[in-house]
Amino acid sequence: MLYIVGLGLGDEKDITLRGLEAVKKCDKIFIEAYTSLLSFGISSDGLSTLEKLYGKPVTLADRETVEERADQILTAAAASDVAFLVVGDPFGATTHTDLVVRAKKLGIDVKVVHNVSVMNAVGACGLQLYHYGETVSIPFFTETWRPDSFYEKIQKNRPLGLHTLCLLDIRVKEPTLESLCRGKKQYEPPRYMSINTAIEQLLEVEHNRGESAYNEDTMCVGLARLGSEDQKIVSGTMRQLQSVDFGAPLHCLVIVGKTHPVEEEMLDFYRHSEENNHGSTEEELGFQERSEDGLLWTPNCCRLADPKSCCTIRLILWVEFSRVAVIHYLLY
Repeated sequence: MLYIVGLGLGDEKDITLRGLEAVKKCDKIFIEAYTSLLSFGISSDGLSTLEKLYGKPVTLADRETVEERADQILTAAAASDVAFLVVGDPFGATTHTDLVVRAKKLGIDVKVVHNVSVMNAVGACGLQLYHYGETVSIPFFTETWRPDSFYEKIQKNRPLGLHTLCLLDIRVKEPTLESLCRGKKQYEPPRYMSINTAIEQLLEVEHNRGESAYNEDTMCVGLARLGSEDQKIVSGTMRQLQSVDFGAPLHCLVIVGKTHPVEEEMLDFYRHSEENNHGSTEEELGFQERSEDGLLWTPNCCRLADPKSCCTIRLILWVEFSRVAVIHYLLY
């Protein structure tokens, strides 16, 4: 049996109960280590954290292992229970779909345990998930390779008023061109595209194409380390976001389409300003306490005023399937 288990986006504790049960009964455990990474990274410390939780050794599976030597994983799965761990959701990358197809062709039973991925966690910024168009990927440009196929997809989304989620490039254990020519692989150091680099490349393509799909004044949302304790969200124009230090990876970018008033209210919480160009945390937004109903919000201005003379508004947000929906306002 091959179990493909999503780990979520934050840390080792984001695995679901069903996923943890599956992992603990497997004889071998592999973790895919090149399409994403957990907040604690894929260092030896990170693996030891996973191994401590699972009570079993975990094998790091790089791109070559999954794409070129997947038979090793499938052979083991044909004889015993094997877990293949994926950051986010198992079907967030086509590589994992290919692994399922190959397993089924060999008659190997496959069970998938889903988890949150960037595709739904992006709802944390307040933009409604059903207002998104086609998602695009922004690759690292090189001196000789500057693909811009994402431009047409953004062009299609914009007239429809749809938001565009831009997934930013990840380069882990990529062989250098020189080493490939020599027939002996040497690898580049890991690289993770920042929001700043993505915007720079997007504007370069717009400058070259000149078809007005977007410009420096186009509203966007930058999101870093979604699902982690220190996630950062900043809304602003492309020009404004270029000056923001979003910190450690992983980053993604949303090009904002037509917004609903509720979406605009949420974006205002994360609005870029010269005094505060680092986005907002829950504490800065006024989130102070949690209840069974969700997050209870008291605006900073009301907390500073005399509660007898100030109307405190508590906004109850219910998070379901990673989509933020406004339920109701309580006035008292």
